[in-house]
Amino acid sequence: MAFKITDECISCGACEAECPNTAISEGETIFTIAVDKCTECVGSFSSSRCADVCPVDCCVVDPDNEESQDQLMEKWKGLHPGETPA
Repeated sequence: MAFKITDECISCGACEAECPNTAISEGETIFTIAVDKCTECVGSFSSSRCADVCPVDCCVVDPDNEESQDQLMEKWKGLHPGETPA
């Protein structure tokens, strides 16, 4: 599953710098996560960095975008060609 950012976002930007896939960007009122780039940090970290650093816990799993660990790893490989997963 990709993550999403809820309306509770305070636009602090803590999550944006932590994303290894540049999936997070500033929207009109809150930050947003690009589903096609979010791998839940599979391939990069052992946990989802955006959720780990969010001070208001608004980075949550998006149930509308379920993906298996294998699908997330394949997406990561496409975003990081030639690199070795962590």
